Amino acid sequence: MILNDTHQASLLSWVASANGENSEFPIQNLPYAAYRAKDSIDAHQIGVAIGEHILPVTRLLGLSDLSTMEREAATACNSPALNPLMALGPRHWRALRQALSRGLRHGSPHQSYLRPALVPIAEAEFAVPARIGDFTDMYTSLDHALNVGRLLRPDNPLMPNFKWLPCGYHARVSSIGVSGQCFLRPKGQILPPGESIPIVTATRRLDYELELAIWIGTGNSLGTPVGLDQASQHVFGLGLLNDWSARDIQAWEYQPLGPLLSKNFATTVSPWVVTMEALEPFRSAWHRDLANPQPISYLESTQNREHGAVDIGLEAWLHTDSMIRAGQPPHLLSKTNFRHNYWTIAQMIAHHTINGCNLCAGDLIGSGTQSGPGAGEFGALIEITQGGKRPVTLPGGEERSFLADGDTVILRARAEREGFRSIGFGDCAGTVLPARV
Repeated sequence: MILNDTHQASLLSWVASANGENSEFPIQNLPYAAYRAKDSIDAHQIGVAIGEHILPVTRLLGLSDLSTMEREAATACNSPALNPLMALGPRHWRALRQALSRGLRHGSPHQSYLRPALVPIAEAEFAVPARIGDFTDMYTSLDHALNVGRLLRPDNPLMPNFKWLPCGYHARVSSIGVSGQCFLRPKGQILPPGESIPIVTATRRLDYELELAIWIGTGNSLGTPVGLDQASQHVFGLGLLNDWSARDIQAWEYQPLGPLLSKNFATTVSPWVVTMEALEPFRSAWHRDLANPQPISYLESTQNREHGAVDIGLEAWLHTDSMIRAGQPPHLLSKTNFRHNYWTIAQMIAHHTINGCNLCAGDLIGSGTQSGPGAGEFGALIEITQGGKRPVTLPGGEERSFLADGDTVILRARAEREGFRSIGFGDCAGTVLPARV
């Protein structure tokens, strides 16, 4: 692990709300987002979260003690999206984090200059944090693959390639929205049980998928694979991602080429990107059970074994329309942890580029639905309800086999480790609207 003074648990900020025990955005976090004032027509700008506030990163440019690299990185944030900063690479990312930490920590001589620029998060609206050139959604949780596979293919739940490579497919960029996204229930072809002719109708089995968003920083040249031990240097940070899925459309279309209409109608990402440097304290060992195939050479290294996993707790919550109107809080559907994932982030990138595929700054990779081995660690309703056979009973008496119109799904995450300040990711929320008539 590469740790420095920005990770110290004792570090406090002059922004009081960052110092609370339950703050998602203490000074040890400092995630980035593209924001502007609510209902504004101004362009979005890059800000960093500190407690309950946002600091526009370009405010640093008024300081006289920035190094050349710190100034270059802050200047790159004079943009409505993170791509220019992402493209600069890890040395600039680390330099900017140091400058932000110095300016925001308790006792900073720059407090009086920076404070007037703070904007309450509650008074901001957000955009997708980067201009996304390409989006790949992976399928890398063994528990999720087995759970869904047993429902769709009881005699053959796991495809033979799953344990040898990180599976994925090229997904749709244009329908990606930021937290708060509202989308219409999608229509498509469905083959009703016992029928031989499909019908065209709105999905009856709409689901969420609890995933992490992996944001690519520096890219690689076409034809040049990224080595496993270099892969982490290409990742700018992580966020949350909900890969909404129409399960009945998916069941009819997914063979032989995989998802299309069942996935491309909406994907929701959280506005905040938590940097990989902020997540360094939460890296953990990754292992592959000896009963399973061991990784092929380009997916294997001592470094990946020793700290390739990341310990991030993940949660999915449901807030129905009737719960909202009654003033009831959201209901926890499931919780799990990213450390259970069968493949690491570095392995996903090494495999994605082994054929020479060129990733670019701002590209997005979905981790795939995250499910764990224990009870209650399911990453989607199709697992929780066993394909709709066992509906979830909510506190007000409502039942859900799949999502209803008016339902809001909220994804949350937090990284925790003894001896370090825990850090959060902010909410990733999306709401289902009725299908177009």
